[in-house]
Amino acid sequence: MQMPQHSDEAKAHFRSLVKDAPGVEVKPMFGSLGAFVNGNMFAGLFGPNVGVKLDAAGLEELGALPGSGPFGPQGRPMGGYLSLPPELDDTEQSAWLDRARDHVATLPPKVGKPKPKPRP
Repeated sequence: MQMPQHSDEAKAHFRSLVKDAPGVEVKPMFGSLGAFVNGNMFAGLFGPNVGVKLDAAGLEELGALPGSGPFGPQGRPMGGYLSLPPELDDTEQSAWLDRARDHVATLPPKVGKPKPKPRP
């Protein structure tokens, strides 16, 4: 599977959509970027698409907008995520990211795996 390359401009744009909030961080992920709250991803960048993770009602509402669609690799979209319509302006896109962040913040925090102890 070929992973899309992202320009510095696309990454900067994605970062500009993510508002500062407790527990929120933007991290590199598979050559792209993901936005996380309490360790759980709520938004990501894949090719030209910004995708968000929403509850069932949010997925239905976003899915009804023209231009929305699956998020992730063709043939293997990420479950629970949809791509935002590219026609949305930055304010509208950022509002969807806020909604996704608020939804994902209700999930249990992701606990990192313990680091292996060094061998003697």
